[in-house]
Parts: sequence; C-alpha cells; structure tokens
Amino acid sequence: MLRALITLAIVCLLQPAFADERAQTQQQLDATRQDITELKKLLGKLQEEKSGVQKDLRGTETEMGKLEKQVQELQKELKKSESELERLDAEKKKLQSARVEQQRLIAIQARAAYQNGRQEYLKLLLNQQNPERFARTLTYYDYLSKARLEQLKSFNETLRQLANVEQEISQQQAQLLEQKSSLDTQRSELDKVRKERQQALATLNKDVKARDTKLKARQQDQADLAKVLKTIEETLARQAREAEQARQKALIAQQEAQKKRQSETDAPRTPAPGPLVSSAGVSYGGPFASSRGKLPWPVDGRLLARFGQTRGDDTRAKWDGVMISAAAGSQVHAVHGGRVVFADWLRGAGLLVILDHGNGYLSLYGHNQTLLKAAGDVVKAGESISTVGNSGGQGSPALYFAIRQQGRPSDPAKWCRTQG
Repeated sequence: MLRALITLAIVCLLQPAFADERAQTQQQLDATRQDITELKKLLGKLQEEKSGVQKDLRGTETEMGKLEKQVQELQKELKKSESELERLDAEKKKLQSARVEQQRLIAIQARAAYQNGRQEYLKLLLNQQNPERFARTLTYYDYLSKARLEQLKSFNETLRQLANVEQEISQQQAQLLEQKSSLDTQRSELDKVRKERQQALATLNKDVKARDTKLKARQQDQADLAKVLKTIEETLARQAREAEQARQKALIAQQEAQKKRQSETDAPRTPAPGPLVSSAGVSYGGPFASSRGKLPWPVDGRLLARFGQTRGDDTRAKWDGVMISAAAGSQVHAVHGGRVVFADWLRGAGLLVILDHGNGYLSLYGHNQTLLKAAGDVVKAGESISTVGNSGGQGSPALYFAIRQQGRPSDPAKWCRTQG
C-alpha cells in the first residue's frame, strides 16, 4: 500500500511538468510548421525571381554576342579600308613621282622643241628647203606637243580620281570608326548590365541555398519535435495508467483494511477516507501564489528581453519569459522552494532546470553552463541550482527565466521584486 501511494504521488508530481513541456513543445511544433510553409512560399518566389534574372541575363548575353560579331566584322572592314588606303597612297606617291618626272621631261622637251623648232624655221627659210618637208616637220612637232599634253592631262585626271577615292575612303573609315565607338559603348553598357545581373543571380543563388538549408533544418526540427511530442504523450498516457492503477490498488487496500477492522471490532462503521492529496498541492517554503511581487530574481543582471516582446525578427514569436544578462559562471538561485522535476539539456533552452513549487506553479532556468541539482532534489529558496552560461545556441552568457502557472506562461516581472 505504501509503495502504491508513493508511486501515485511521484506521478502526480511529475505530470504537471510533462504537461507543461507538452504544451510548449506543441506550440514550437506549430510555429515550425508555419515557418516551413512560409519558407516554401519564399523559396518559390526566389525561384521565380531567379528564373526572371536568368532570362534577362540570357537576353543580354545573346545581344552582346550579336554586337561582338558586328564589332569583329567592322574591325575587318576597317582593316580592309586601311590596307586599301595604304595601297592607294603608295600608288599616289608613284604617280606623283611620275608626274613630276614627266613634267620635267615635258619641260625639257618643250624647250628643246621650241629651240629646235626656231632653228628649223630659220633653216627652212634661209636654205629655202622643200615646203612639203617643212609642213611635215611642223605637223610632227605639233603631234608631239599634243601627245605630251594628253599624257599630262591623263596624269592629272588620275591624281584627281585618286584624291576623290582617298577622300571617300577616309569618310568611310571615319564612319566605321564612329560605328565601332558606338558599338563599344553599347557593349560596355551591356557588359555592365550583365555583371549586375550575374551578381544578382549569384546573390539569389546564395539566398536560395541559405533558405533551402534553413528549410531543411526546420524540417529536421519538426521531425525532432514530433518525436519529442510523441514521447511526452506516451509518457503522460503511461503515467495516467500507472496513477489509475496505483489509485485502484490503494482504494482496494483501504477497503480491505477497513473490512478487516470492522470484522475485528464491533465499533460503529467509520466513514471512508477522502480522496488522496497529490504532491501538486504541496508547497515548499509557503504557498507560491502568496509570493507574487515578493520573489527575488534568480541572478543579478540586466534584462535583455522582456516577457511578451517580439523574439528576434519573427513577429510571430514572443518571449514567454525573460532573458537576463549575467557573467558566465554566476550562481543561479531558486526564487522559491521546490522540487527539481527536470535537469537536463533541451533543444532551444540548452541546460535547463525546472522547479515544481506545487499547486501547478513551475519556474524554468535555461541556457545554463552547469547544473548543480538533479531531478528529484528538493531545494530551498535562494539555494544555488545552476550557473549562468550560453548553452542551447546563445551568443553570449544569459539566463532564460520563466514562470508557468497551470501550464500557462506568466510574466516574471509581476512575481519578482523590482530591481533597484
């Protein structure tokens, strides 16, 4: 009978703590599921944005390829024009040299013809030569003169045409250079756009990868939380069965004892005893409810986060306790007498101590560096139960402190004395 009563008392003592942890775990699981849904939506948007950037990048690079081809073709045309200009310039120089030489020869021949012509005229007149011979001579000189003039005229016409061609090619070259400069400018602008879009694409890829990693981590957390929740539910069901079995055994034992006493004595029948009182009604150091506004803070420090404030950048997450900044290794004290019902590592809270103060009141102390008490230990108010740390993913040493009332979070600032 005594063993059954002890078992029932222990089960009743631990059941509020497990129920509280079950409710908290269920909240975390719901929040994680919502996070995963939002992350999937965000990933879908990022993929759409990524596809749009890739499409723009494809168009830009295709256009750049076409422009690059045009630039190469223009460069070939420029090279041909430059070669043609060099050839024409060389031919021009030859013609200019030939013209100068021809002019010199023509001048010599003209002077010689002029002088010879005067002498022939005098000889013909003084010697009374044959008039027919004289006429032929004059015709010969006239033919030579005309031929020389035609040759000179042809040279001048060639030089004029060369000058026109040179001017035309120069204009064409200037036009090609202008086109090349314009295409280079466009290519430079497109290259700038391509780099910007490549950078945007790289950023998107990095963001998608980070979101994907976060999504996988959340999904793993969801799976872990589901396992924890299942374990807690199975534990609560088992405790309920054990409690009911213990209660039935205790009642049967009491009834048998009563019958035995009634059969041994003729005393009047005594009434059956009332229902058993569970350890949930036990208080350590006075009722916890009467300590509202009088409790000391578990550690001296500065409040980093208050009850009800937004937790991080997620507006859906609220602080259900407070965070107190303190030096690593600082002693954490129990704010009220109670029994340790949990002293272990818990995801998100690190090394955690949970005290049961009776009547459904619990106090939680998380992110500890070390645990000084174990489950089942009875502690007094002000007794050291752990030391401040940064376990559970904290960036700096701080204490997570929370109070639960019948499984519901309660603002610790309303229970503890105002700090000076």
